Formats: sequence, structure tokens, C-alpha cells
Amino acid sequence: MFVDQVKINVKAGNGGDGIVAFRREKFVPNGGPAGGDGGKGGSIVLKVDEGLRTLMDFRYHRHFKAKNGEKGMNKGMYGRGASDSYVFVPEGTTVTDDETGEILGDLLHNGDELVVAKGGRGGRGNIHFASAKNPAPEISENGEPGVERILRLELKVLADIGLVGFPSVGKSTLLATVTSAKPKIAAYHFTTLVPNLGMVRLDDGRDFVMADLPGLIEGASQGVGLGIQFLRHIERTRVILHLVDLSGTDGRDPYDDFVKINQELVSYDETLLERPQIVVASKMDLPDSKENLTEFIAKIKKDTMLKTVPEVVEISAVTHTGVKELMAKAADLLEKTPVFPTLADRKRQEQLENGVVYKFEESEKYPFEITRDPDATWVLSGVELDKLFKMTDFEHDESVMRFARQLRGMGVDDALRAKGAKQGDLVRIDKFTFEFVE
Repeated sequence: MFVDQVKINVKAGNGGDGIVAFRREKFVPNGGPAGGDGGKGGSIVLKVDEGLRTLMDFRYHRHFKAKNGEKGMNKGMYGRGASDSYVFVPEGTTVTDDETGEILGDLLHNGDELVVAKGGRGGRGNIHFASAKNPAPEISENGEPGVERILRLELKVLADIGLVGFPSVGKSTLLATVTSAKPKIAAYHFTTLVPNLGMVRLDDGRDFVMADLPGLIEGASQGVGLGIQFLRHIERTRVILHLVDLSGTDGRDPYDDFVKINQELVSYDETLLERPQIVVASKMDLPDSKENLTEFIAKIKKDTMLKTVPEVVEISAVTHTGVKELMAKAADLLEKTPVFPTLADRKRQEQLENGVVYKFEESEKYPFEITRDPDATWVLSGVELDKLFKMTDFEHDESVMRFARQLRGMGVDDALRAKGAKQGDLVRIDKFTFEFVE
């Protein structure tokens, strides 16, 4: 089964907790704090494996979690950091954050890596909080939470040349003729249900990858037929071989088919028609093909949709007539054609150009949110506040007092008063509830 779109959940490991400990050894009076830091949590890393061709494995394994770092130890010893967890994907995988729509990266070549969820840093032990005023602090930090996110993985086949056209125009037959690929070939429409790749090797030593994309029909860019499901795979191709059945099978007009396919391409991505096209007049061994070709060429010269009039090459995949010449022309065109950015590439560039570092405006003075439950409990939430809460060790009073000072410094007290909080009101952060004190 060919799978080219999946969603997965990734969770990086939390950092290990720092500890509160003191040095107690013979002949070492006033040993002082000796609590070590926690180890870093493991990150989730996507890595390209050239042996993979589909995202099929992710249909059965969608949740990936890295290990947490170990806790700090006595004598100022660090906890052991967790190893990163690697998740292998095929070449041509685009990674997007499903919640924000941010494109995190493209994995195109064997060995490419992308950190998609960073592990949390280890919490600091009490050895870091000693000062002249507090030489024996009972303060430590819990480990930083690891990043958790939902990712959308989208596979776009890596091919130099793409074959497009209506169903049953001979795309699979051409691919099977010029490569070792063995696509399914039959005398009915939509025989090809998944993209097929093949390597073309010419006698002069040149080679390129060619993809046979499932047949398009009118309305494909809106989801008709196999629809948009496979249109994305043409984004990475540099040259398009547009196959047109010149035999007029089923009473179809070859020129009308040519126009409709180009309209679907431009509806999906208007830059697709900037790619050079070679029109492949297929099935020239059948009756009426020569007569239809003359009429087709006359019409295509008047076509205004394409920037330049494409070259028309006659072939018959059955008799192999014109196939070698077609491959040579395609290789020549490929050599002088640059790599085109995909929709994802352009969207990512736009995000980078228009990216704005989030700043709290005056109307958003506080980096947290205050709501109120039906039972009149004030509820505090926010990314930074939640992170601060999770990294606080509530088993030691000094750590709790430090957390209270941090909240005050963030403006929580002032914001609660502005909302109408009074002495003795209950305030909740996650599952931790305390009283508001003036």
C-alpha cells in the first residue's frame, strides 16, 4: 500500500530533576550544598532512510516518545542525559506542524536530519542557588518539559521527469518500456493507483528518474477522481512529459484533453506551467492518429495557456517508435532546467520573510491568561507560566517561595487584583491550588 500523508504525535523527553543535597563528610565542616543537575531529555529526530519508499509504517505507529533525563545526584554529579530518538522517513518528506501550519523542513537526501521536538534541559540542583545570604539553599528545579507536537508528514516523490495525462494514454506502458519498473498495465481506466518510479539510463551515460503519476481527470484539483491526492507529486519534477492519446479512443478530442490537464495543473499550482513540457503524441501506431496529429499541432500553436509552444514528439510504446528520441530530448531539456521551488518551499520562504517575533503589546501586558471557574476559583494559564510551574519543586518551602516571587515578577499579583481578586480567593495553576494573599 502506498501512503503519502500521515499525522504523528511526537513527545521529547523531559529534563531530569535537579536535587537538594548537602555534603556531609568527615573532616569537611560546613560542607555546603551538593545537589547535582538533571540530565537533558532526549529529542525526536526525523532522519531520511533511502530504503523507504512510503509512509506506510506510520499507519500503525503514530506516537513517538523520547526518554527522560535522569535526576541529579549527590556530590554535585549530573544525571545522565537521554539519547535522541530517531524516526526514519523516506526521501522527499515535508514536515509541517499540524496545529500552527508552520513548515518545519524538507527531508530530501539520504541521511538528512531534522529535530522536530527538542528535549528539555535538566533542572538545576541546589549547588547553583548558594549565595552569601543563603549558603545552604533548599532550592532546586525540576527538569524542563520536552516539546510535544502533532506533525503532518507529506511525501512528494523525488523524480526529475513526470508523466501526466488522462487515464489510459500510455504512461505506464512508456515507463515500463524505458525503465525496469513494472507498473500495472491493463485495458481500463485508473489502472495506476499509486505513483511509480523508474530510472532511465541512456546509451550516452546520462540517467534520470521518471515518475508515472496516476491519471488525472477534469476537476482533479478540486478532488475529483484520484484528485489532489497525487497532484502534489508533480511539484518536485523539473520536466513534464504530457502524454496525449492521438488515436481519439472513446471519441475523445486530444486537444481538449491537453487543455483540461493543463488547467488542472495551474489550478493546483500556477507555477507548474512554468516547467518545460514535451507533448508526447502516444499510440501513433493506431489508425487516425496521423490525421489527428495534424489537427492537434495546428490547435496547439494557437494555445495561449503555455508561455512557449511545446515540442510535440510522436511515439508508440508498443512498437518503440520514437521512444529513444523522446528520452534523449527529455535528458537535454533536463540538463538546462533548474530546480523549481515547491508550494511548501514557497510557503516556508514566505513564513520566514513575514515572520514576526511575538512581543507582548501594551494591551497584552501579561504573558499569561486569567479565567475564572464556576466555583469562583481564579485559573492561571500560559506557556511560560506552565513551564515555570512544572519546573518548580514544591517539596521544599524555599522553592515554593521562589515560585511566588517569580509570579509576582511576571505581574500575576497585579493582574489578579485588576481582575477583582480579594484576600483568601482560591487561585489554581494546573492541579495546584493556593490562596491569594494581599
